[in-house]
Amino acid sequence: MSKQLVEAIADMREEEALKLVSEMVESGSEPIAILDATREAMDLVGQRYDAGTYYLPELVLAGEMMNQIMDLVKPKLAGVQEVKRHGKVVIGTVEGDIHDIGKDIVAFMLDANGFEVLNLGVDVPPQKFVDAIQDFQPQVVGLSGFLTLAFEAMKDTVATIESAGLRDKVKIMIGGGQVNEEINEYAGADGYGKDAMAGVSLAKKMG
Repeated sequence: MSKQLVEAIADMREEEALKLVSEMVESGSEPIAILDATREAMDLVGQRYDAGTYYLPELVLAGEMMNQIMDLVKPKLAGVQEVKRHGKVVIGTVEGDIHDIGKDIVAFMLDANGFEVLNLGVDVPPQKFVDAIQDFQPQVVGLSGFLTLAFEAMKDTVATIESAGLRDKVKIMIGGGQVNEEINEYAGADGYGKDAMAGVSLAKKMG
C-alpha cells in the first residue's frame, strides 16, 4: 500500500492519496511508514519540478496534500510515543525562497521526535531568525532553502546571527534542494541534512 501511496501523491491524485492514508491509519500501519512514503513521493515531486514536468501549482498541491496527511497521521504519532522533549528548534525558509514542503516535513518530524519547534514560515529575513533566537532560546536553528539563491541568504542569515553575538549559543543546520557539504561550508553552518530524518538525527546530535 505504501507504493500505491507514493504513486498517488506523486501523480497528484489527492482524493486517492488521502483515502489510502486513512485506510493505512485505520489498519494500524506504522505512522513513520506512512511519512516515509510521503517523503519518497515528495522527492519524486521535487525531481519532476527540477525536470520541468511539474510547476508551482503542483508544488502547492503537494504541500496541501502533505498538510492533510499530517493531520491524519499526527494523532497516531502522539499516541505511539509520549516523547521526552529534546530541546528547542527554530526553523524557517530563508529570505527570497517560498518553498515550505520540505521544511514543514522536517518541522513535523522534529515535533514527532520530541522537539519543541518554532516554525517561522517562508521568506524569513535574517533579523527575524535573530529575534526568534533571543525570544525562544533554541539550541538548534534550521535554515531551509530550495532555490540556489537561498545559499546566499543562508550565508547572510548565519552572518547576521553572528553579528548579534548569538552564533556560539546555537547550532545551525541547513537543508533543502541542492544543499551539500560545500554549501554547508559556504553558509558557515554546523551541518546539513539531505532529508527530514537526517535533519532530525542532526538536531538530536546538536541539541
